Amino acid sequence: MNTLKLNLYWIKFKKLNQSKIIYVLLDGIGDLPHPDLNYLTPLEAAYTPYLDRIARMGVSGQVVSVGDGIAPQSDIAVFNMLGYNFREIEYFGRGVVECIGCGIDFREGDLALRGNFATIDTTNKKILDRRAGRIVTEADSAEICNLIRNNVMIDGVEFSIEPTIGHRVVLRFRKVGTTLGEKVTNTDPAYDKKNGIGIALDTSGGELYVSRSKAEDANSRLSATIINQFSDQVIELLDNCSTNLDRKEKNLLPINCILLRDAGNRYPHLQSINDKYSLNFASLVDMPVEIGISQILGMRSYNAGSPNEYELKANELLKIIRNHDVVYVHIKGPDEFGHDGNAKGKKRNIDEIDKRFFKKISEGISTIAGTEIYFIISGDHSTPCIKKAHTDDPIPIIISGQGIVKDSTTRFTESNSKRGSLGKIYGYQVLDTAVKQLERRKS
Repeated sequence: MNTLKLNLYWIKFKKLNQSKIIYVLLDGIGDLPHPDLNYLTPLEAAYTPYLDRIARMGVSGQVVSVGDGIAPQSDIAVFNMLGYNFREIEYFGRGVVECIGCGIDFREGDLALRGNFATIDTTNKKILDRRAGRIVTEADSAEICNLIRNNVMIDGVEFSIEPTIGHRVVLRFRKVGTTLGEKVTNTDPAYDKKNGIGIALDTSGGELYVSRSKAEDANSRLSATIINQFSDQVIELLDNCSTNLDRKEKNLLPINCILLRDAGNRYPHLQSINDKYSLNFASLVDMPVEIGISQILGMRSYNAGSPNEYELKANELLKIIRNHDVVYVHIKGPDEFGHDGNAKGKKRNIDEIDKRFFKKISEGISTIAGTEIYFIISGDHSTPCIKKAHTDDPIPIIISGQGIVKDSTTRFTESNSKRGSLGKIYGYQVLDTAVKQLERRKS
């Protein structure tokens, strides 16, 4: 569907039908059969009556969010799922997106990176846990970052460091009068970077060690030197700091390293999503990367508490949908259980999302008089529990609502999606595909 025809259709759809779209991405929802679930996936094993009811009102299929053979990170996956494809331009990097989402002052020529608080064996730099056991309080994060701000010094370089949620942290380096190059490797060996896109690597078969960043050009070699100096100082500083002594007394893993990845030095300039589709978009998000994506695309973003406050998110969604044509919602939970290899936990989390989010939405949309509500429900990528990492496995998708010409879909699951009438599509095609389904709906 060409852009002119797409925009004309959206305008007609908006004015004549007073229709609205709820677009939900469940982070890391895709999975593979698991022995702990009698060789079902967490979605297949979950009790999801409300998701299934939505599924029965529409059609299903499979989505490859970024590209065949690419195990993407959430940032590039979400951009693609919102219709932005970076086939012809190099991606600006997750570090930049998260800097913007955190409110860090980022300028062209700065260097931004995403980081993980991690635990290493300081004698050989072997990584013991890439997320410091996932138990990282706001107080610990704040103390660690303050310690780094006050003690790490790199000649001629200014840096900002901000903790985000849990084990996550964002960094920005600046050297006045100098452009810091972005062609550097990660110090987190679980991820690679190609054309600016962060790609998860299969590290299940080997031991991980902290890398030293390398570079391709003079400006990037400067960046690599800065990254390596910073990393070395952080490891030395944190090894026996008071926060870690306290954590060890509590039998918690120390936070004694920051693994860095996804460097970028360019400010993003993309077409506004509202202009792209001639519709008024909003987002309901809580992670800095999602807030950054919303700002870059010109979406008004709303927040509803912490990532697992599903009822609060549902209530907020029912409020804001009245003032917007499309509301994009990102729900984080399933991905973390996938990374931890906890198939039963992921199944229970999906149960909770159905009971606490989709139930409230299903019951609440009847109160929005004179408006037809349509659903797009999918994920940003697969995070199979058996792999403990992002993979390129397709993600199920459903497009649902009154009048949609239904197929035989009965559940929102991987197995149902393989039989769905949508077939296999790519992330950047999702919204266009939804338009076509709405155009075909019965009166």
